Amino acid sequence: MSVIEAVSQHGDIESIGIGCCGSVGNDGLMQGANVTVLNGQDFIGDIQKQIDVPVAIANDADCLALSEYKDGAAKHATNSCVAVIIGTGCGAGVVINNGLVTGLNKLGGELGHNPLPNFNPDVDGKPHECYCGSMNCAESFVSGTGFARTFAEKHEPADSREIMALYHKGDARAVDHLDLYCDQLARTLGAIVNFVDPEVIVLGGGMSNVDEVYPLVQQKLSQYTFTKAVTTQVVKSVHGDSSGVRGAAFCTHFK
Repeated sequence: MSVIEAVSQHGDIESIGIGCCGSVGNDGLMQGANVTVLNGQDFIGDIQKQIDVPVAIANDADCLALSEYKDGAAKHATNSCVAVIIGTGCGAGVVINNGLVTGLNKLGGELGHNPLPNFNPDVDGKPHECYCGSMNCAESFVSGTGFARTFAEKHEPADSREIMALYHKGDARAVDHLDLYCDQLARTLGAIVNFVDPEVIVLGGGMSNVDEVYPLVQQKLSQYTFTKAVTTQVVKSVHGDSSGVRGAAFCTHFK
């Protein structure tokens, strides 16, 4: 059912929140979406032409952050958390002082398009140009698609589920690859700790369902932080895929 169909069937809806990749720029047009057909489009305007209730669009990682901070894996945090999606792409939502950080250019949390820290082609594989035009974006390595891409580059085509099936069979290539992936993710999250120092980092998206990631990343994280004994916990989202929907609803009211 589309948003427009849902509204037409439920006349008591007061507002609509939509979780989406990318963000709405200061010009009102979509930017930074890995579903690139959205970029440069007036997504809100197109929807608003069809329905007569207020519409808000929030980045999907911001939705994850709102959901998990409100009553999920970060509900114990007193004023800060960072939620990171590691799925088709990689993005983050940042909550500081109980407020969502979007920023001047509406780019708050675009973690995936920082360069992968300490990129080394001998370790991480060939340099890779991202769809955004930059080289070696973290998203190209720590997303689920990046996990699969870098495995295929070294070995054979396989998606993340197939790689993890090999891992559970004890395949040395898959074991080494997951260790590398967790090192790349720890480098990426280490940059968050050094800059924001959140109380908790929550992971969502497909790769967040790989339970083996958590002890490995937690073990490696302090290698990439200024203080080598950080206590920041990296945890799995409580609400899973539902966090995007829940956060989209919250985005119309959250302060």
